[in-house]
Amino acid sequence: MERAPHRSLLRANGLSDREINKPWVGVVNSFNEIIPGHNHLRKITDAVKQGVIEGGGTPFEFPTIGVCDGIAMNHQGMKYSLPSRELIADSIEIMAKGHQFDALVMVPNCDKIVPGMLMAAGRLNIPTVIVSGGPMMAGHWKGKRVDLKTVFEGVGAVAAGKMEEEELRDLELYACPGSGSCSGMFTANTMNCITEALGMGLPGNGTIPAVMGSRIALARKAGLQVMELLEKDIRPRDIIVRESVENAIAVDMALGGSTNTVLHIPAVAHAAGVEIDLNLFDRISRQIPHLCSMSPGGEHFIEDLYYAGGIQAVMKVLADADKLNLDLITVTGTDLRANLAEAEVKDEEVIRPYNNPYHQEGGLAILKGNLAPRGSVVKQSAVADEMMQHTGPARVFDSEEEANELIMAGKIVEGDVVVIRYEGPQGGPGMREMLSPTSALAGMGLDKSVALLTDGRFSGASRGSSIGHISPEAASKGPIAAVKEGDIIEIDIPARSLNLKISDEELKERIANLKEVKSKVEDGYLVRYSESVDSADTGAVFKR
Repeated sequence: MERAPHRSLLRANGLSDREINKPWVGVVNSFNEIIPGHNHLRKITDAVKQGVIEGGGTPFEFPTIGVCDGIAMNHQGMKYSLPSRELIADSIEIMAKGHQFDALVMVPNCDKIVPGMLMAAGRLNIPTVIVSGGPMMAGHWKGKRVDLKTVFEGVGAVAAGKMEEEELRDLELYACPGSGSCSGMFTANTMNCITEALGMGLPGNGTIPAVMGSRIALARKAGLQVMELLEKDIRPRDIIVRESVENAIAVDMALGGSTNTVLHIPAVAHAAGVEIDLNLFDRISRQIPHLCSMSPGGEHFIEDLYYAGGIQAVMKVLADADKLNLDLITVTGTDLRANLAEAEVKDEEVIRPYNNPYHQEGGLAILKGNLAPRGSVVKQSAVADEMMQHTGPARVFDSEEEANELIMAGKIVEGDVVVIRYEGPQGGPGMREMLSPTSALAGMGLDKSVALLTDGRFSGASRGSSIGHISPEAASKGPIAAVKEGDIIEIDIPARSLNLKISDEELKERIANLKEVKSKVEDGYLVRYSESVDSADTGAVFKR
């Protein structure tokens, strides 16, 4: 009787007793009209809702925000990308708790939206399936396949006189041909693949291209599947456990995924009550070979990985080498062993055999030393052999804009180590991605002779000796704040070390004499974010 007012409001939406009495399934749609990875999500969400109805539930669609990292790149907008992750998780929690949904299907596609949704799933712990919008197809230009990274690098090529501006304009027209998350193993696609490897997405979630009918079919299946999870009471915290997190990291290393996973996987694990640290990434990286050479470091694209057998085939290779825990439940309602029973590699150049990898170690490496006492991360699979060890003079900048200006002006030369600081989670604030400076260096042909260090982060599309997430960050008076122009920095990726070549005594004295740096923002969400966020080595989660 006391719920009569609630039912009255639902009837205003056109619902009958039959629909009101079915399980309520929240369908989170991150559709918007500016992100190419999201502009087709209405079709995906419609298919999810159809599946929910077929499975005996009542779907309720609601939205969340999303930032396109490519469009936000290299200006103040990028300060809002990583902070959007927490807002996405918070907004889903509010909607799910406020309306007491029985289950959820979440439809993301790009960068911070995927981990934000996974974090919400871990917090809420009600039956949930994630189904992404799928990857973009690669572009074609002058007889070769291209992507967004190619355009960013074209800017540097023009600045270096290696490409005409008219050529760049032509490239711009063909690099991003349509809907989907950008076509390389950048952050969005890495996280969609990680979702599948973690067990929170159905097989095919990471690699079925956005334009294919099978992507729509997968979405409808996700709607049906969440009803099975509800019936069996299989929840995210049954799926996101330490062993599945380790599986996901192993797949990440085999793929050579984005450095941003070192932020997002710990944050997702934390939300599900699983605590991990950076050492786990490095330990697994030393055990798992790099099996897939994907853009930005290689020649293959996500569509190639799809045709080669997808993430299930990658996992099959690792499973056959006894590198995965197979006794784990997934959103299929069965364990990983059953999921992989029919998986097969269809192209051994795209997914190499375990004993014939592209590199003997995984895609990421965690570096420590007096410049990064709590760690830093590099995508070692995208670093040229000659830059795996490098020593050079520091060129120091207190913002991305300062560094980019000198790079574009040709003021950075072979051997330099570019240091960009005060761009961390607190100091940025927001820990901006820096695809523009890394791409400019690559376009100028300097990616094999210049290193770039930052307490900020890099796009999944970055390549070269780009070392980010340096912790503690400059705003917390980390050692990176004490670096001076011309200081010698030594990088040794195989040895996992990153050091400033000065004495311990001098470094301590410099840190002790550091002055307080005024925040770059004075009002709005970023002020609250900078006061709440923890350092990059924790996954940039909010402090309790």
